[in-house]
Amino acid sequence: MTTTLRPTEPLQRDADGAPSRRYQVCVNSRPVGTLHLGTSPNLGARVAHILDLRIEEPDRRRGRGTVAALAAEEVARGWGCRQIEVHVPAAAEPALRLVEALGYVLRNRGMAKRLADISPVLPAGSRGRAMTEAEFEVWLAYESEHYARVWIDLGVPEAEAYENSRIGHEKLLPRGLATDGMRFSVLEHEGTRVGVLWVAFRKDKAWVYDVETEAAHRGRGHGRTLMLLAEDQVIATGGRVLGLNVFAGNTPAERLYESLGYTTTTYVLCKDLI
Repeated sequence: MTTTLRPTEPLQRDADGAPSRRYQVCVNSRPVGTLHLGTSPNLGARVAHILDLRIEEPDRRRGRGTVAALAAEEVARGWGCRQIEVHVPAAAEPALRLVEALGYVLRNRGMAKRLADISPVLPAGSRGRAMTEAEFEVWLAYESEHYARVWIDLGVPEAEAYENSRIGHEKLLPRGLATDGMRFSVLEHEGTRVGVLWVAFRKDKAWVYDVETEAAHRGRGHGRTLMLLAEDQVIATGGRVLGLNVFAGNTPAERLYESLGYTTTTYVLCKDLI
């Protein structure tokens, strides 16, 4: 039997020219599932993104998904992509095993926590305050550089990493410090600045975009305090779910979030297309 992809729509392109397309997964011309292939929202057209892959129940566990995923890689190569990524829900263990067997490696994961009704109490001597405009300008320059360097370390070409960082921050922060739904804070301990926090407030849940302890004050529990500050801010606005992203290999951060009760919601895996 032959498993193939049959396009169900013309090749689509977004405002930036990035391609996407929907397909039927067919066995000897018989539809057995669907595939939606696009490009990465974070890394742009160089990285393909399997947006959705579904095989109907009667045809599962027969290798249809494996062949469809491999066919998607061939399509992505034709688009000129050098890497492909997939987001796998934490509960979808068969899908996770499939992509790992195909050579995908974990790049990052999303985590979330359902918050209590009562705000946590910060440690004695610690307090959060609003970031000033001057502090924001310094922070933004540092954060943009740091974000680009993270992607460079993950194999993204330097020029693309810096461009992605620039575009991403411009989209998220069109009005800078005054952007609606964004809150920037400085954590002080006994009057000394020890860390910064960036939280986005959304309808369904809040999201921690940046949490960082100043280099000279690490290892003293301020990272935990920053996360407690984030939870306090979310609870105060009526929110009850707080999410975040953590890159693979950042063991201290993973341990901190897990100790605070955050659980994995989504795995993001990627594979180089050679």
